[in-house]
Amino acid sequence: MLAALAAASCDASTGATTASSTPSRSVSSSPMTAAPILPTPTQPALPHKPPKTLGAPSPTCVQGWTTPPPGSPDATDPLGIIRRTTGESSPFEVVDMRMFVGPESPPSVGETAKGYLQNIRRWYVKLYAPDDLAFQGRFIVEQRVFGRGLAAVAPYDTRGFRSPDWRAFQFDSSDTEPRVVPGLPGAWTGVEYDFVKGGEGLDLPGLPAAVVGCLQATS
Repeated sequence: MLAALAAASCDASTGATTASSTPSRSVSSSPMTAAPILPTPTQPALPHKPPKTLGAPSPTCVQGWTTPPPGSPDATDPLGIIRRTTGESSPFEVVDMRMFVGPESPPSVGETAKGYLQNIRRWYVKLYAPDDLAFQGRFIVEQRVFGRGLAAVAPYDTRGFRSPDWRAFQFDSSDTEPRVVPGLPGAWTGVEYDFVKGGEGLDLPGLPAAVVGCLQATS
């Protein structure tokens, strides 16, 4: 839970939880600082065959995973969260999506265990915007009883759940200027850290061992 809270901030208007990026694609620079030079975006690589749509339960993916039916709320809701968080207005082309359920990181155990922390809903989403090829990436969206938001983002051409690919952003009231992070879509604020290993005071992974396998063989 701590990792997700660090990667997210509260949306006061909706009561939902959102990542600490802002809905802006622009990056301002001072007269002494040149804007970053980014590579020209190209058409992203697509799978040679359709991705799998079902994964069996295992010790590292306790309830298995499934690809939600196209057009269902489970398929469209995470896209809305990504759009709201990043501010991207172009239509999305989803390349791969997995939905899975599992415990918080670290798991809540023992006599004081919180039952609502055992069934966190998560989505892995890989997508791009055909009308804005600069916007392409991989995302982890999380939903809890008290809110939902974009937990982490990785470059489009990475694989699995590896460090340092997956990045998260901890809210910082003194760091509110949107900035481009090379390899990531959109513009981001806050303190960047490694979502796989933890960081910025969070010495725990962003995903617990019980669900890291749900991202196995993702590309």
